[in-house]
Amino acid sequence: MRNEGQGRDWTDDVIATLRHLWKEGHSTAGIGRRVGVSKNAIVGKAHRLDLPRRPSPIVRPERTPRELSPDRSGLVCLDSRS
Repeated sequence: MRNEGQGRDWTDDVIATLRHLWKEGHSTAGIGRRVGVSKNAIVGKAHRLDLPRRPSPIVRPERTPRELSPDRSGLVCLDSRS
């Protein structure tokens, strides 16, 4: 299952571990530490295995409408061609 020059061997046992830990909700970094690869390797392999996507762990604060669409009525055009 190894592509030449592509890193580690993804044995059936490692893939089974990945699938199990993914299903339990472990982080990609945590799974990577357990199987000895980077979190990016886990993300890539999960994608190739078509494992279900997960919501982003990054929580962003709610934005106000003003932050989403600032009022630009006070801007002055400095372009002399207009």
